[in-house]
Amino acid sequence: MAREVAKSLETAKVVTVRRRIGLVSQPVKEWDALSTQVIHWKLHSTHRKEQLRTLTELRLAIEPAAATSAARYAPIDVKSRPLLLAAELRHTGENGRLDEFHKLDIEFHSLILRNSGNEMFASLSTIIATVLSGRVELHMYPQKPKPEALDAHDAVAQAIWQSSPDNARQAMHRIVDEVAETLQLS
Repeated sequence: MAREVAKSLETAKVVTVRRRIGLVSQPVKEWDALSTQVIHWKLHSTHRKEQLRTLTELRLAIEPAAATSAARYAPIDVKSRPLLLAAELRHTGENGRLDEFHKLDIEFHSLILRNSGNEMFASLSTIIATVLSGRVELHMYPQKPKPEALDAHDAVAQAIWQSSPDNARQAMHRIVDEVAETLQLS
């Protein structure tokens, strides 16, 4: 068990293992920034604000591009799924069923990343899910979704369904920009 933990920490670049010395901790800036475990730790530490800022910047760079690509490349059966999820998001959000809303939001964003036709974007779906889950755990999600955010999810879904890359990009930008404003990161 101890070896597994040490290997996990070493893989995340949190420690190095040295013969006859043991585990040597590494500076935080050396840790694997894309490790979901590292992200989780930082979100629950004094590094929270910085972690949220950098992850939101990542989302601003990646998610609009992923929505653009999904509108272009996703198969037709996949293009219909965001429409259903957006409708469910609106229904659960407006009815105060936040636990269900959060799960659907993660599914919505992960679906778009995974079906963007870009394996790099797809590989980030777990990271984005970790960020969204972390915001919920830290009570940094609004108690009731803003109507503008629900409208933007609808707009992303419509744009993907209609194979409209520019509209998908713009609508996804509205979602992530709203997150940056809510977290007072912009």
